[in-house]
Parts: sequence; C-alpha cells; structure tokens
Amino acid sequence: MADLRRPQRRRWALWSRPARTPHERGLPSSTQLLSWINSSPVGWVLLEPGDRVRHLNTRAERILGVKAGRHLEGRTLADLCADPNLLSSVAMARRQDRPQRLEWHFDHQDFDVMVVPAAEGWIGVQLQSRRSLEAQLEQQERWVSDVAHELKTPLTALLLVGDSLAAQADEGNARLVERLQRELMRLQELVNDLLELSRLENTVPGLGLQLAPVDLGALVEQVWAGLRPLAEQRGVRLALHQSEAITLQADGSRLHRALLNLIDNAVRYSPDGGSVDVMLSSHGGWCQVSVRDHGPGLSREDLLHMFERFYRGDPARVRSQRTGSGLGLSIVQQIAVTHGGRIQASNHPEGGALMDLLLPTVGLAL
Repeated sequence: MADLRRPQRRRWALWSRPARTPHERGLPSSTQLLSWINSSPVGWVLLEPGDRVRHLNTRAERILGVKAGRHLEGRTLADLCADPNLLSSVAMARRQDRPQRLEWHFDHQDFDVMVVPAAEGWIGVQLQSRRSLEAQLEQQERWVSDVAHELKTPLTALLLVGDSLAAQADEGNARLVERLQRELMRLQELVNDLLELSRLENTVPGLGLQLAPVDLGALVEQVWAGLRPLAEQRGVRLALHQSEAITLQADGSRLHRALLNLIDNAVRYSPDGGSVDVMLSSHGGWCQVSVRDHGPGLSREDLLHMFERFYRGDPARVRSQRTGSGLGLSIVQQIAVTHGGRIQASNHPEGGALMDLLLPTVGLAL
C-alpha cells in the first residue's frame, strides 16, 4: 500500500506549491501587456469583477467619447456607456463563461465587438470599427484582382512563346520546353482561379447570377465527360446515384464550375481502379450533391482549413500526379454562398472523404 500511495503524495506536493508569478514563468509583465494594449489600433476595455473599469486604451476612449484617462478607472462600464446591447453581451460572457461577439451600432458607427471572459471575473472588451475591417478586405480583394489582371496578359504571351518553342524543340530540349509549358499552364490556372474567386467574393448572394432551370443529373454527366479522359488513365470511374430527376434554379456555368472542382478533387484522391460516388437527393426545397472518394479521408487539420485559400492537405494523400491551384474548394464555397447554400466536408463512415453541397431548389429569395 505504501508504494501505491507514494505517487499520490508527490502529486499533492506538486499541487500544493505556490503558483509562480508570470515573471517566474517567463511571461510578460502586466506593465508590458498594458503597453501593448495601449498601442493597439483597436479599442480595449478591461473590466474587473462587478464590471468596474480597470483600464481602457486611447482608442477605446475615442470610441466611447470619454477623455478622463485614469480618472475613469473604478467606475462601472454602465457609467461610461449605458448601451443595453453592450452590457447584455458582457453579462452573457460572465454567465456562460465564453466569448461573445456583437455587431454593435453606436454613435452612428458600426463596430465588431468581442467580449472575452478571463480568470477570477475579469473581462476584456475589444472594439473594432467595421468600416476599417471592410476597407481592408476591399483593398485586399482589389489588390488580388489587379495583380491577377496584370499577370494574365504576359502569361498569355508566354504560352504562345512556349507553343512556338515546342514546335522547334529537338530531343535535347524537348523535356525542358514541356516543363516550361506545364508550369505556365499551372500559373494561368492560378490567375484564372484568383480572378474567379475575386468576382465571386464581390457578388452579393442572389444577385449577379444567370438563374435558369438546371438538370442536376445531366450537369454531373456533363462535368464527368470533361474529366473522363484523365480519370480513365488511372481506371477511376463515376458512380452516379439518384432516385429521380432533380431540377433547380441556378447559374448553370457557376454550378458547373463547383461540380467540376468537387469531382476533380475526388478523382485526385481516389486510388487507381477506384470510383467517385456522386449522390443526388432533394427534400423540403433543398437539393444535396454528395461527392465521395475512396481515398484515405480527411485529417483534423484538413477539416479545419480545407476551404481556406491556398490550403493544401498532406501531399501523401494525393493519388494523382496533377496539382491544383489551391483555390478550388474556396471557389466552391463562394459559389454555394452566392446561391444561398453551403458546402461541408466530413469523413464517410465507410472510408474516404465526403463533400456535401446543399443548394435551394428555387434559388435564393431576397
């Protein structure tokens, strides 16, 4: 019995040691943390238990319209700002002990507010102007679009030069010319995908779409006809499952692009001689396109990030030598959003990755 109790006594001894200070643990001091908060471009309000203000930086003072500096410390948040929405978010963060997000309209401005609870009743309130966030996003999107446009013309010229070189290539440089053409085509695909993604992100859901009746089964067959030569090189076949014909109101060209990206992605991850399963179903005004491969499935990291721009999963999972731009699933997500739908990923219970594209059958009502 003594041998069994000894480890337990050691654990109690460890737990009973006095907690080390942040300085002893090598963490920044409170003075340094406040210095960072004061230099932050967003507003910060630090609240003690009881919602008493312990600190607020200059940006928060400007947002809340107060200029008393340290004289404000110790007063309650309600003394500085009696807005019920903000106070309610702080109260909910305390009660649920988890962060709360609020889209807040105050003093003729729109803000994105994060209320973050901490230990021992402390609360951090972050105030950021939505105007600045939107301006940054718009600037980023314009930059990406402008760069893609500027690259498109010289890339087209280089592709023509590559074709000319290929016609004159001999045995000594044929492989180099072939590699040049392959890389130029990959860059052209990347530029085209960037332009398409930029257009989609600047499209208001439900607007800018050429809606028309689309036969979903026929569209899948059309997409597969374009992919069949590549799939047959590795013996990959299509297995289409649908109990009835499904027609929906959609932009046919963009939906074609979404299905092309999904099915092409499944072909890349399918083992040689395998199949890509496409299941079509509809219920309650919604239709669902489920695309499943029989590859190794998705990692936890894939599930978290796979719809982000330029995210690439483990290259060991890819069964094809072809590589994409890293924007295919981001484009699918944006096409789904502009149609009022969504895309979600999971692992199939019997193995392989599963992509579910959900779309309204009658289009997005605004």
